[in-house]
Amino acid sequence: MKRITLVLMIVSGFVANSFGWGQTGHRVIGQIAAWHLSKKASKNIEAILGPESLAMVSTWMDEVRSDPAYNHLNTWHYLTVKAGQGYDPDIQESGGDAYGKTKMVIAALKEGNLSERQKSEYLRILVHLVGDLHQPLHVGTGEDRGGNDIRLSYFNESTNLHAVWDTRVIEGRNLSFTELAHHLNRRVNKPLIRKYQASTMDQWLDEAVELRPLIYDLPEDRKLSYAYGYRTFPVMEERLLAGGIRLAGILNDIFG
Repeated sequence: MKRITLVLMIVSGFVANSFGWGQTGHRVIGQIAAWHLSKKASKNIEAILGPESLAMVSTWMDEVRSDPAYNHLNTWHYLTVKAGQGYDPDIQESGGDAYGKTKMVIAALKEGNLSERQKSEYLRILVHLVGDLHQPLHVGTGEDRGGNDIRLSYFNESTNLHAVWDTRVIEGRNLSFTELAHHLNRRVNKPLIRKYQASTMDQWLDEAVELRPLIYDLPEDRKLSYAYGYRTFPVMEERLLAGGIRLAGILNDIFG
């Protein structure tokens, strides 16, 4: 029994450390986007995904990490932006990055010269990458693997800063993705939609960099609990909402 428990702890730690936003966060973004699609975009997306929802396909890029055929996607989840600088393609991973690949996927979907399988996969990738670009630690400093190397304890459990932002704080609210999405969607109005959708992807990166002081404001003993979650959860909520509304705008532009 002890051996099984240890294995489960190791596996759960690996999952939390590897995925952007965790399943709940990504699904929140996908669900909010679905609520703000035009009728035409919704119909065209349904023709591609069939019975699958944007919320459920949002985690596809994480799920296929176990398939070697998709190893080329591993570096697409994140990028590096140095403080005081904008996006620099010369310092990114050789296999690609979240910013560059998001632009590539959008262009390919707009052009339309894709097979049905490619169209489905690119749509899934787009939903996920927009989410990753709104998780500030996926716009990394290039020094600590997006907070994965910052070891700490969260409610006396050993973890890292990336996992706290991806999963731990959000799951601590004990809400399903639909409950959290409904909660956030109550804030949406036309001015907010216009504000979010008017921003460029370069501005998304600026927003992430501006959040770094809050994210890295850690106590000397690296022991986090209620206080850190209290300070950061409102920011996570805003990032999830922004990601969902912006994703809807992109999808309406492509498919509407």
